[in-house]
Amino acid sequence: MVRRIVTKLVLAGRNFPQWLVARLLFLLLMLLKLLPADAAINFTDRMVRLIGPKLSRHRLMLTNLTNAFPEKSAEEIETIAINAWGHMGRQMAEYVFLDELFDFDPARPGEGRVEVSGIPVFTDLLENRRPFIVFTGHTGNFEMLPVAGAAYGLYVTVLFRPPNNPYIADMVFNFRKERMGKLVPSHAGSSFHLARQLEAGEGVGVLVDQKFKKGQPTQFFGRDVRTNPLLAKLVRQFNCDVYPARCIRLPGNRYRLEIEPKISLPHDAAGRLDVQATAQLLNDKVESWVREYPEQWLWYHDRWNIKDSL
Repeated sequence: MVRRIVTKLVLAGRNFPQWLVARLLFLLLMLLKLLPADAAINFTDRMVRLIGPKLSRHRLMLTNLTNAFPEKSAEEIETIAINAWGHMGRQMAEYVFLDELFDFDPARPGEGRVEVSGIPVFTDLLENRRPFIVFTGHTGNFEMLPVAGAAYGLYVTVLFRPPNNPYIADMVFNFRKERMGKLVPSHAGSSFHLARQLEAGEGVGVLVDQKFKKGQPTQFFGRDVRTNPLLAKLVRQFNCDVYPARCIRLPGNRYRLEIEPKISLPHDAAGRLDVQATAQLLNDKVESWVREYPEQWLWYHDRWNIKDSL
């Protein structure tokens, strides 16, 4: 009995820092909710621009940016890094107001915060149901893509990586599942769940620029990375179409959602889908997006696995 009590106290002590961080984050989000959406977004932008450069992750951001853009000056790199912190701050506030921010009306395009490019592709997927995969990267407000689909009845099963903090992970999961349809946390059995969705003729959404230790050897911005082969393996199994999609933040707290036409994936000499070449193709697509709007990608993300060497 005493041992159980001591064990519980020890575990509670170990978990307390994570619990405290989660409660503070929850409190901040609730306070942001008291503000109008524009005020909250602009406030967190300014706040994180000030705080971010003082954190240890800023050094990783600068290193990543310098490696990705060797042609840019130190001043240009610093500017992109600070702007990237601002976009991360915006992501925090936007998370609270996702329902309010997505206001696209097909009858009145261009009148709200959100504009959409690729409506014919979206309409085709909505009206001609079949298995498909949509992929994106950590650019702009990538959370808005499944919200947009769910708003019009195109529910996509989204694979996501839960935060390391279990208390934050629970909060994020509960928030997402109410707004984004089906969610699959990334773990050992997640590929089977996605396969069942495709087998049932449903759509799947995947972030393809996550850090992955045992994936296909590829390059991203000319540097070696490992890329998850899951998308290519699912296409091999189900022969489904693949669509790139992204969100771009526009001036004035506006957004553009883009879904591109299906892409052709590379095949090997035997006619089978080339898994490694497909993984590289996904990296190349995300890289093209990041080069267009470098400040809107998560540069503090250790995609190249260099944090421990700094």
